[in-house]
Amino acid sequence: MIDKLEFFLALARERHFGRAAEECGVTQPTLSAAIRQLEEQLGVILVNRGSRFQGLTPEGQRVLEWARRIVSDSRTMREEMRAARKGLSGHMRLAAVPTTLSMVPLITAPFQEKHPDVTFSVLSTTSLQILALLENLEIDAGLTYLENEPLGRVTSVPLQIEQYHLVTAAGTALSDRESVTWKEVSDIRLCLLTADMQNRRIINQHFAEAGAVPKPTLESNSMIVLFSHVRTGRWASIMPYNVAKSFGFHEDIRMIPIVDPDVRHTVGLVATYREPFTPLVSALLHEARILGERNQVQ
Repeated sequence: MIDKLEFFLALARERHFGRAAEECGVTQPTLSAAIRQLEEQLGVILVNRGSRFQGLTPEGQRVLEWARRIVSDSRTMREEMRAARKGLSGHMRLAAVPTTLSMVPLITAPFQEKHPDVTFSVLSTTSLQILALLENLEIDAGLTYLENEPLGRVTSVPLQIEQYHLVTAAGTALSDRESVTWKEVSDIRLCLLTADMQNRRIINQHFAEAGAVPKPTLESNSMIVLFSHVRTGRWASIMPYNVAKSFGFHEDIRMIPIVDPDVRHTVGLVATYREPFTPLVSALLHEARILGERNQVQ
């Protein structure tokens, strides 16, 4: 039954029999047969079928909730037994919004020093995608904003407080100031994160509070792209201080606090709320709490 539920989860994620089969490493007929066997076992139709996948039935949606819970519990049990035999090992899948990427090694480096048999993959994505990936069991944890927008049923550990700065090249507009207002920043050439990023929605909100509307002439979902354009001297950007600092200090770059309003936002680690956590997630949350305490945001 567990294998069939894994196949069903993959189909619900991919919404395509061929792609789901490829993800599971089986042929499409094998996956289709497993889904039909699951339907026979449960006595309900789970999938609306035509010439292609047409969505889940109402019963399929309910079984999807159970499948996530059962598969998650099964994975937790297997991981806990493996940890009991060999210590912590395995692979952790993380996702992070762009402004938190510089914090990832502050968790993964000490974690792997303690548990060298654990490997990591890190995906840069949006806050909404992080929540969807957690719900679909596609990641183990995410780094994102803990305020501003609903997180749902997650466990969260505050890691750092963001303070926004104008990041601009020396000798450009406003670069000689000790602080600037959101209204003043709205009048210069900006490069910002794309509109699907929560950081951008937060920035837009603070501009609106100041009675201003930003008009960026370049947008990207990569902080590296933004910082590279700032260094040309033709653009300025808005970044949390710790993000800008992570690129390294340069004599030709100024970081100026933005005030009126002077705002701060909390970012942290999130994982799907469950009891017990997998041994890997439990150890990761412990490492995150150590970082949060060091940054005094607990």
